[in-house]
Amino acid sequence: MARSVLPSVFLLVILSRSFNRVAASRQLTEAEEVEEARSEKSIRIMFDDWMLKQSKTYTQSAEMSTRFSIFKANLRRIDEHNSQPSSYKLGLTTFADLTPDEFRSIYLKNKFRQNVRTSQAPTFTYGHVDSLPTEVDWRKEGAVTGVKSQGQCGSCWAFSTIGAVESLNQIKTGNLISLSEQELVDCDVTLNTYGCAGGFMDYGFEYIVQNGGVDTDMDYPYIAAEDFCNSHKETRVAASINAYEQVTINSEKDLQKAVAHQPVSVSIHASSEDFLLYESGIYNTTCGTELDHGVLVVGYGTDQGQEYWLVKNSWGESWGESGYIRLQRNVQAPEGMCGIAMAALYPTKTGNIPGSN
Repeated sequence: MARSVLPSVFLLVILSRSFNRVAASRQLTEAEEVEEARSEKSIRIMFDDWMLKQSKTYTQSAEMSTRFSIFKANLRRIDEHNSQPSSYKLGLTTFADLTPDEFRSIYLKNKFRQNVRTSQAPTFTYGHVDSLPTEVDWRKEGAVTGVKSQGQCGSCWAFSTIGAVESLNQIKTGNLISLSEQELVDCDVTLNTYGCAGGFMDYGFEYIVQNGGVDTDMDYPYIAAEDFCNSHKETRVAASINAYEQVTINSEKDLQKAVAHQPVSVSIHASSEDFLLYESGIYNTTCGTELDHGVLVVGYGTDQGQEYWLVKNSWGESWGESGYIRLQRNVQAPEGMCGIAMAALYPTKTGNIPGSN
């Protein structure tokens, strides 16, 4: 009897191994079938449609060919990612014709640091707060201006700074006013701000404090380039702040305390390949901590059991969730997803200063 059992066992092992090989092959085919289904002609049509939607033009045929090749590579990455289970989706954003290195060189020129200017006292006003809402979205309170675009200028620091001041001004006065990023780019000329070549939010806040306020975006509009400081417009004040404070370094809990009271400027690592192609969902992939981009946290919440930060970017509405990204919240690393808890700042506004009630 024992001899008749052994061949059956060997047969089952062989069949099991064959089934596993077939299953693995089928899984690989499913991951690739979207790409294989796309013909060169269909990709070209997608590229043309994307160019029209993004208002992209190329003056040289060689440049067009290069951008199309990069577009195809990014499309391949999008299809590969979206064919697998994930909490976020990639898509053909406005950066779909750029390589990651090109993207970094144009948009991520900053190298942020954790510590703010030593002239500022290390106060954290919200440290004593214990009871926090489970969900916050400052957009619903009318305290966030529309998504803006920094263009091909490394001025994210100015957009993060101005966004925080716009929101605080609305919270304190009830008036939501779009303020001037261009004034900071042109007029904040300290040793540590470089206009389109990068800068820091703490120096942006300090400029507004020392200048007595900042002008409106309508009066001093953004041009996505550096220019001479308009000294006449620099004296016009639409909103002002007293000072600024830093959230406890590497504490998502304290960041939550601050965001529950007002939008907060943060620095993050935005150099990963998936970041420039982010379309929707909760971003929870491996992220670095070399801070290179300034953004604004305008809320937090939970979606299907996964906690997130609601972050306003400055890359226009065609990127992400209409210009926003949701970053995973309360991760194991103390610095937070993409270093979001490493260098968080918020402006303060008290007393009888211009723009106050």
